[in-house]
Amino acid sequence: MIASMTGYGKASFTNDKIRINVEAKSINSKQLDLSLRLPTIFRDQETIVRNRLAPILERGKVEITVTYDSLSGQLPVKINKDVIKAYKNQLETLASQLDISSPSDWLPMLIRLPEAMISEIPEADEKEKDILAKVTEEAVYELINSRIKEGRGLYEFFFEKIERIRQYLALTETYESGRIDKIREKLEQQLNRLQGVEIDRGRLEQELIFYIEKLDVTEEKQRLASHLNYFEETLGEPDETNVAGKGKKLGFISQEIGREINTLGSKSNDAEMQKLVVMMKDELEQIKEQVLNVF
Repeated sequence: MIASMTGYGKASFTNDKIRINVEAKSINSKQLDLSLRLPTIFRDQETIVRNRLAPILERGKVEITVTYDSLSGQLPVKINKDVIKAYKNQLETLASQLDISSPSDWLPMLIRLPEAMISEIPEADEKEKDILAKVTEEAVYELINSRIKEGRGLYEFFFEKIERIRQYLALTETYESGRIDKIREKLEQQLNRLQGVEIDRGRLEQELIFYIEKLDVTEEKQRLASHLNYFEETLGEPDETNVAGKGKKLGFISQEIGREINTLGSKSNDAEMQKLVVMMKDELEQIKEQVLNVF
């Protein structure tokens, strides 16, 4: 079974003192590209959290955002009394020098001045760090479950597209039997238009056979059918421990499928067969687009 690299997960923890929320989302990427946004209280935990989550995520462009709220009622800032007092003294002196009246209510103005408020940067205790580790892992595992769920949808999508290509390939048989006869007839008509040219019929027959053999698509059809089967087999390969790497393998098989479809189109020399080739290419392009999202 396959998994998608697109997923979403979240987890949270709340008690009477703190609330921690974690949101994790991912999209496709060849390697692991982990963006970790932690609140200031956990600034020393980034490397620890990153090293713990990287082996679990393995691949994808992943963004994890952690928010922290204190529910204890303590303010995260303090009033800088000394600075406010200095501001007030200077402003009173200035008002006296300029002969203007001092404001009746100083406080609203003073607390808006630079450095009037001091931000406190708290440090997380060991219990809070353990909670962070637990909640981030919960969010990541939910993301992985989301990847697996979306992978089931991709699995069905790929089987549907492969089956359509197989159906179009089978339809080429309708035009295959008469295609060679049409090519031979067309060549002979063109030769018959030549005036005053003596034709060696034996040599002509050999050349026609040689030319027609070049247009034979039997091998291409056999290889294409084989690649389609291999794609489906790869989708269904059991891999209970690690599904990573199937996306790359399916990508390689898709390239081989495209190569045979292209050769089939170039050798078909038949308008109806070429229409089928175009439809096969359309289905394959949709497969290639989604293969990039396979984990």
